[in-house]
Amino acid sequence: GILMNGLALYAATKLLSGLQYTGGLKFFVIGGIVIGVLNTFVKPLMKLLSFPIVLLTAGVFSFFINVIIFWLMVKIVNIVSFSDVSVKISDFWIYFAAAFVFAVTNWILHLLIRNK
Repeated sequence: GILMNGLALYAATKLLSGLQYTGGLKFFVIGGIVIGVLNTFVKPLMKLLSFPIVLLTAGVFSFFINVIIFWLMVKIVNIVSFSDVSVKISDFWIYFAAAFVFAVTNWILHLLIRNK
């Protein structure tokens, strides 16, 4: 949940110099919550609406849904203006790299937790 999302965000910030944040631990908690809410309510709707495209692209379009979720998280964190918390993306491609790092990290964390 929130902890795994926060850890995946942490990994993305450490691996990608184009992903910068302020707020320390508070950023990871808020970002983890925002991504959790987006994954619970927005992502299923996006998957449903894009099902034909996902089918035509053999699932590749699912990755773009993750990019959009990450983009929405950045927008929400910055628009809501949480005290001392912000996130900055240097360019368009960082969204793709961040979504990839986030997905791989979450996958690894889920594997580790399931195996314990």
